[in-house]
Amino acid sequence: MKKLKILVVFDSAGPPPKDQDFEEEFKKEDWATEASVIRTLKKSGYDTDMIGVYDDIRTVIDRIQESKPDLVFNLTENFHGMSIYEKNLPALFELMQVPYTGCSADGLAICKNKAMSKKILNYHRIKVPGFQVFPRDSKRKPRKRLRFPVIVKPLTEEASIGIAQGSFVTDEQGLIDRVKFIHDSMCMHAIAEEYIDGRELYVSVLGNRRLKVLPAREMKFSRVPEEDPKIATYKAKWDKKYREKWGIRNGFPDKLPHGVQEKISKISKKAYRALNLSGYARFDIRLTGGNDIYIIEANANPALAPKEDFAMAASKAGISYESLVKIIANLSLKTDYLG
Repeated sequence: MKKLKILVVFDSAGPPPKDQDFEEEFKKEDWATEASVIRTLKKSGYDTDMIGVYDDIRTVIDRIQESKPDLVFNLTENFHGMSIYEKNLPALFELMQVPYTGCSADGLAICKNKAMSKKILNYHRIKVPGFQVFPRDSKRKPRKRLRFPVIVKPLTEEASIGIAQGSFVTDEQGLIDRVKFIHDSMCMHAIAEEYIDGRELYVSVLGNRRLKVLPAREMKFSRVPEEDPKIATYKAKWDKKYREKWGIRNGFPDKLPHGVQEKISKISKKAYRALNLSGYARFDIRLTGGNDIYIIEANANPALAPKEDFAMAASKAGISYESLVKIIANLSLKTDYLG
């Protein structure tokens, strides 16, 4: 039987080396997803090739036309170093009529815009925080119905980029100041979301039409004072020293209240379909003290490193890392393949 030919496409930190040799990069923790996926595909017997891309789309087109892969394993998250372009490479794969892993260009566009995804979820009667968008070219005033405190974020960023303790504001002047900070320092539109007090859960979903909701993960804030807001800031997610100082760690949640897991699963599937997601995705959820479930963000194509929440949740569900990579690859070829 002919081996499946897979081209792994991923982000390069800058213009990639001409020989596409990323051996040194793959030794670094920041490259764990790329290194792990490529190593696993090769170990699984696939005919595996790879290409790093930064700002030259011609290299991708040429490689696909030359190697004629059966599918592209898409690990890209930006182009020209800008995450707003994440949707464009999948759109290119569609134009070239080559199957690719993960979410479609449409789904990525929806998820990338926090306001658009919230509007769609709200239409489907899925709870989201109240919010207001503040475009860069507008001096829009805060709406009276926007309830404080709020979290101010860049409208189209991910991975908590632009979110810090200063993002939590309790009054109109604080909101105006933080919006200006996003506009001036990040050159982006801003969104203010009402702060939902509760547990921070991460719920992963795998599949196309037939969906599998994986066990939830939770960000726990064991040393953060009770009266302080619990926010998944950039440092809370990525700064090891900061996480150690405040006792922040990701793990499987303590026992959830009766019926909540089933409710989370139902809402996650409904949201996945409403946002036109496919392949795999992760929802950032807040569970309130009254067991209300709010979707804070939808993350298409989340990180796939073995120690990231998605792979850890899959392992808890009995899906090995090798099996997970195979399932994601096969989902791009079969509508409902889940192993």
